[in-house]
Amino acid sequence: MVARAPFIMADAPRLPHDRGHELWTMEDGPSRKLLASMDRWVGAIVGDDGIDMPLSSNSEAVDATIFARDDGLVVGCAVVDYLLQIWAPSVRVTWLAGDGKRVTSGDEIAVVSGDRESVLTVERSMLNILGQLSGIATETKRWSAIAPKQIASTRKTVWGMLDKWAVHMGGGLTHRLAKDDATMIKENDLASMHVDLEHHEQRLAAFLQTVDMDEVGAFLEVEVRTEKEALVAAMLWSQRRQADGVDRLVIMLDNFSAEQCKSVSEQMDEQGVREHVVLEASGGIVFDDLKSWHECGLDVISTSAVNRGVKPLDITMLVNGL
Repeated sequence: MVARAPFIMADAPRLPHDRGHELWTMEDGPSRKLLASMDRWVGAIVGDDGIDMPLSSNSEAVDATIFARDDGLVVGCAVVDYLLQIWAPSVRVTWLAGDGKRVTSGDEIAVVSGDRESVLTVERSMLNILGQLSGIATETKRWSAIAPKQIASTRKTVWGMLDKWAVHMGGGLTHRLAKDDATMIKENDLASMHVDLEHHEQRLAAFLQTVDMDEVGAFLEVEVRTEKEALVAAMLWSQRRQADGVDRLVIMLDNFSAEQCKSVSEQMDEQGVREHVVLEASGGIVFDDLKSWHECGLDVISTSAVNRGVKPLDITMLVNGL
């Protein structure tokens, strides 16, 4: 059987999961939203490292070089810049490989200059940030190389929006930036809605027929557990789109196999409703099987594997002269 490529309409709009531009652009760098996240996480990181006020000392000046000890993508420079600006204003950094740049083992990433005590005090915080976020970007790039413009992170994060930013820099989709950023209706949500209706499928139908699209945020997504629920949701939404001109509905196929996802997509094609939905799969997706997921007719493959439990990029700092 011929493998089916992901569904793409002519002049297809940006996928609603593609929200990275709200965090970062190459032209303007970090947005206010990302800067606010940096402030929260940097405060926690330095606080846990015993730093409770801006650093300063009269110790001798030193220069140090940050090196890559792995191949990968560098991400986190903007966070380190923010850390130094607030917590170690006497320390300066010159980036030789900025955010989004690829490095190989042995490459110089940055030169750090300042008084010895301050440089050594912030060393671990800087390297933790660079290692963690670069590791996420590097892993995302590995997944995106097989399934370009399909890989999305979930809200299972370590450092919230910083994880999302690193995924974006690695070529992935950010999905929701926060819970209220878009509306996702999951099994627990439906269980507490339309309690007068007995079956899950009936509650899903009632919700889709009455939801106010002016209140859902960036996009609306519903989780389904069976092929029948997916087809019912797509059929109902095609009717709403034709009547009201609403945006496409995201249907998340929860814990479906790649074969089941392929079947759902093909049945929607046959019924003429595929163009009205964005098909997303989540749950049980592993890198070794990614090619099968890429070819089964999905728009989005969401996973926490690109950002949670990822090996940090190995980065070190050496004081010059050692």
